Amino acid sequence: MTLGKAIALAALFSISLLTACTPTHLDRGTYIADLTHPAKNADSRIRFLVMHYTEIDEAGSLAVLTGDQVSVHYVVPDAPRIEHGEPVVYQLVPEDKRAWHAGVSSWQGATELNASSIGIENVNLGPIGPTGPLSEGKWQPYPPAQVDALIQLSRDIVARYHIPPTRVVGHSDIAPQRKIDPGPLFPWRTLYDAGVGAWPDADAVAAHLAGRDPKAPSDVQPLQEKLKRYGYDVATDGVLDDRTRRVFSAFQMHFRPSDYAGNADAESDAIAQALLDKYFNH
Repeated sequence: MTLGKAIALAALFSISLLTACTPTHLDRGTYIADLTHPAKNADSRIRFLVMHYTEIDEAGSLAVLTGDQVSVHYVVPDAPRIEHGEPVVYQLVPEDKRAWHAGVSSWQGATELNASSIGIENVNLGPIGPTGPLSEGKWQPYPPAQVDALIQLSRDIVARYHIPPTRVVGHSDIAPQRKIDPGPLFPWRTLYDAGVGAWPDADAVAAHLAGRDPKAPSDVQPLQEKLKRYGYDVATDGVLDDRTRRVFSAFQMHFRPSDYAGNADAESDAIAQALLDKYFNH
């Protein structure tokens, strides 16, 4: 027998073995399900990836998230242990089950994101001082080892479930009226560079600024409309009330964390337009 024939026979044997191991019927005790006619029109329930911080230490986080009130699919420690050269994260809920991490939420027209998302809690204290504008130093940073573990986990999830960049979001993005996590120090740009989530192109932002002062006031309604199109639950009435300001602040914490005061300004407007150009004009 030639080497080529041997390889071909081995491949055929492997395929036959795989087919033989694939169940065609499933006995569930009181009935049998025939699995020989799988439908093409089906997809995963998982459409979003939501990032959080825990606000407490690792032990406390695990105690709360395995208790009776809230839950999450994954917890990333602030100092993950390494096993066989790889970081270890905690999985608390199977991915095919709903975890109670998103609460009342909305993104890109979808509500009840608990039913359609995977949640990741990062062990991080969040604000450790005043949380007003330009207060980055008053938040706990995310250590490099934690960020590396988060990248490995997130990259795997978005690849397996084909989650689009604009559907990798923070808790504050989907619930801006009541949440501020994962905060302005969350490494969104680093995640983007690793292939996870969305980020505007700097050249596009500069082009949309068109020489304007980044801090120059901008009309409220156009920015509201841009953010609504991107995914935020926001009014489009042109009024900079507290609710709209919280949405603007959430957007700025995500994409311009140096200033998240919630004002309508030229740079925020340019970033929003650059994101729409990149992800929605196709």
